Amino acid sequence: MELYIIIISVVLIAILVRIVSSNSSSKRKVFKNNTYSYLAKSSLMSKTESDFFIKLNRAVSERYYVFPQVHLSALLDHKVKGQEWKYAFSHVNGKSVDYVLCDRSTLAPAYVIELDDFTHERSDRIERDREVERMFQEARLPLVRFKNKDILESEIVQALVDARLSVNVQ
Repeated sequence: MELYIIIISVVLIAILVRIVSSNSSSKRKVFKNNTYSYLAKSSLMSKTESDFFIKLNRAVSERYYVFPQVHLSALLDHKVKGQEWKYAFSHVNGKSVDYVLCDRSTLAPAYVIELDDFTHERSDRIERDREVERMFQEARLPLVRFKNKDILESEIVQALVDARLSVNVQ
């Protein structure tokens, strides 16, 4: 009699598992096949970022192209020997920087620039910023932070020179 109850219990559990798994996979299929709608944004950047972009472009356009809103995965190679590539990629995936200056002749990234607004004062952003700084320092790609969008063009150029010098000294 006990064996009979055990067999029925196992069969019922198997049926329940099958029902639950088929429901969850069918939900995933519906989710995957949904068609979503999108609208074009009116601008790639905020007004503050756009104003700084124009000033930055004027300051460096003879030597560098300025690219806005660049993902870290476009700048940092995660395939470093001795680490889990999948996890290293997921660590940079989804993160971006405000601007990247690339050499006009080679398109090689020369500087990474962040325009820090009030959101960079939040504890989660402070932690993120420290990690991003660590990654770029390790990659020997200078990251320059500007807190004031009203900075003069000559001050931008001086900050870039200072950043390049500090990377070369290390």
